Amino acid sequence: MKEEPTTPPVAEIETELTPLVNGLQHQEENLKEEIAVLQQTKAKLQQEVMAQTEAIGRLLPEALNQLESRKQVLQVEVEKLERRKERIQKEMRTTFAGTSQDLAIRIQGFKDYLVGSLQDLALAAEQLELTPQIQEPPTPSVMENSPRSVRNTENPQFAEMGFEEQARQIRQILDEYRKMPDYYGPPWKLRRTFEPIHAERVSSWFFSQGGRGALRTMGSRLQNILVASTIVSVLRDLYDTRVRALILANSPERLGEWRRGLQDCLGIDRRDFSPDRGVALFEDPEILAQKAERLVKQGKLPIIVIDDTEDKISLSMLQFPLWLAFAPEPGTQNSMDRF
Repeated sequence: MKEEPTTPPVAEIETELTPLVNGLQHQEENLKEEIAVLQQTKAKLQQEVMAQTEAIGRLLPEALNQLESRKQVLQVEVEKLERRKERIQKEMRTTFAGTSQDLAIRIQGFKDYLVGSLQDLALAAEQLELTPQIQEPPTPSVMENSPRSVRNTENPQFAEMGFEEQARQIRQILDEYRKMPDYYGPPWKLRRTFEPIHAERVSSWFFSQGGRGALRTMGSRLQNILVASTIVSVLRDLYDTRVRALILANSPERLGEWRRGLQDCLGIDRRDFSPDRGVALFEDPEILAQKAERLVKQGKLPIIVIDDTEDKISLSMLQFPLWLAFAPEPGTQNSMDRF
């Protein structure tokens, strides 16, 4: 017969389960303690997060203010750099550096033609017996205060024989301007960069044209002003305060450019712009000629400078010993029927 399995008594089962229950209870207590610790850590971390959030909330406006201040400072610096860039660009335009050699080559042929034509015109004008030139000797005080040894009371004729000393002085002055520019020199001294192409134009006017004739425009009014300023500066060095520059242009705007350009190139101020001082500005050629006549009668030495926008040159201005006209570019309106 098959035997029935025996069931262990309850006491034995409890005895076996007691260690297991005790272990689970102990594990439960450890888990409760761990949960408590984690809850404390969580609360602490939440407090730290809140504290950091508050700190960031306080620091963010301050940081934004600092960034805004720095932005404003940078904007000011950028504006300064922009103004400096504009000044440098203006300086580059007004110092006439980097003149194109190609331009000089292109206009050389027309220059030769123009010089010959104007010299013939000047000779014809002299033969018309215009108003005689009256030249009074300068006062003794002018002669005594003259810085140069040559103080000629007659009309200068730089291209003729007998004026070797003046020619030497002129070449010496031009060499100084070209090789040793003085940007902070005294008034009436050239204060701008003087390049060989400008020296060639000025020398041509003095020695080839004898101080009476036209020069090819340099391509801009500012460069023409540099050439004219150099001539006026040389004449002031030779003849001191006898020299009067009379500028002719056909609009107030162009005369304003001449005023600013002469001030910049020669270091003079607005007080020097008057008929009785160093420079006078005119829109009407007849009024200019009348003023030049009065200056000649006073023993002064007027030099007439004619802007390249003038369509015609009045014959009344060609009687004077010194005049300089700037001829426009070939092909521009009225460039060939200018006179």
